[in-house]
Amino acid sequence: MIVEPLTPVDGAFPGPLLTELAALYASNREFQQLSGDFPDPGNIRPEQIAVSLADELAHPDAKVLLARSAGRLVAIAVTLAHHPDPDDPDPWIGLLMVHAHDQRAGYGSALARVVEDRFLAAGRTGVRLAVLETNQKALAFWDALGYVEIDRRPDTTRGRLCVVLRKAL
Repeated sequence: MIVEPLTPVDGAFPGPLLTELAALYASNREFQQLSGDFPDPGNIRPEQIAVSLADELAHPDAKVLLARSAGRLVAIAVTLAHHPDPDDPDPWIGLLMVHAHDQRAGYGSALARVVEDRFLAAGRTGVRLAVLETNQKALAFWDALGYVEIDRRPDTTRGRLCVVLRKAL
């Protein structure tokens, strides 16, 4: 698996990449239905992904990492080096999504390790993330990777109840 940061070219993302990302997001229909991030989870369009990624990258501490295997896009991670809450010392994983056809092949845990290793190399001592309380599959995934619940609270954008997890690095 090769992991590379997503970097806009002249402020835009290449069309073929947006098409790949739209397919990855759309493959996770169950998650999209839970999150409500896209109005029609069965019809996620490249231009919607472009807006979503631009919103993510508008934060100066945000990084988007793309994971490929045999040239195919298999996963994406969105990270934030500093949470907007100044009392929160940890970096965050805002999203880690594996293409539905590639789930349970180890790409998610491998990408999580890459993210953790990057933060550890930067001198960080822990990493946090929030999972929708109703997303039992994601909670089981992160639990298996050693993340532990530290809080429950609404998310900052839509007020959806989330479980906040942390892992010491």
